[in-house]
Amino acid sequence: MTIPLVVVRGDGVGPEVVDAALAAASPLLDGFELVEARMGLTCYRETGSALPADTLEMLRDGGLALLGAVQTPPNAHYSSPLLRMRRELDLFANLRPVRDLRGGPVDLVVVRENLECLYAGLEGGNEDTALAIRVITRQNCERISRFALELARDRSEDHRKVTCVHKANVLAQTCGLFRDTFTRVSGDYPDVPVDELHADVCAMRMVMDPGSMDVLVTTNMFGDILSDLAAGLVGGLGTVPSGNIGERCAVFEPVHGAAPDIAGKGVANPAAAILSLAMLLEHAGDIDGGRRLSRAVESCVLAGETTPDLGGSLGTDAVARAVLHRLETDTVEG
Repeated sequence: MTIPLVVVRGDGVGPEVVDAALAAASPLLDGFELVEARMGLTCYRETGSALPADTLEMLRDGGLALLGAVQTPPNAHYSSPLLRMRRELDLFANLRPVRDLRGGPVDLVVVRENLECLYAGLEGGNEDTALAIRVITRQNCERISRFALELARDRSEDHRKVTCVHKANVLAQTCGLFRDTFTRVSGDYPDVPVDELHADVCAMRMVMDPGSMDVLVTTNMFGDILSDLAAGLVGGLGTVPSGNIGERCAVFEPVHGAAPDIAGKGVANPAAAILSLAMLLEHAGDIDGGRRLSRAVESCVLAGETTPDLGGSLGTDAVARAVLHRLETDTVEG
């Protein structure tokens, strides 16, 4: 029996990195049936919808998806299909593991609440004043706190600490609710060490002592910003995967955007897309396959078999072939 895997190539470099990921991981995909779906700006221009109803239905029915990247221009008449997808499918947790593939000390995970905060899209005002409503609910604070604490239990003993990141000293109601809920829920996990940091202090510490960070759990916007900062510590967005996780569905995607300026040039780094597929495999139960694929990517980076953004000279497809070779031969550098 095969497992449906919805493939959404998206915009810009999305199709290139998705095709590279599927090629690199091809020996591990025999148990999946690939199902094509559409989403993003290109889809909007061609069909009038950035997130067609049939795509949502496929995601609901299939439960697993690999997404390339989608482009969201600053246009009041175009709303982000990513945000809508997350809400429609109740993908409440955004999981962003950040690890230095070059052997550095960074090995952390940003667990980002994925549905509310300022990204709830509640804006208004007039020509002189613009307003945004920040939405924080106890239900989602509790869900994301438990998700982070459960995740920490599966990490090694020395990378298990969960840090609650907030700004309750300024945002006493919204961040206060997030912090207080985390503190209460963490009492159910006496085996997991916890602490808390203000978001600005956390950003500074990530730069000055990134090796001290393990699992960071935070609100939507802080998580978006801090995970990009963390990516900058390990070579950029081209190396960082992510998963949008719900109770019945999960969509995995590289953290990077559509990068239309380099689309079609064959130079986009596919590492983040390949690692996103590795996350998907682990989520689907193939723990060994996902970890083998991750090791193959890391081995390529250590050997310099990568794209120019990480100091290599290979193109997108050549990196995929290098990863596939190491996966098939289980050749690991370093």
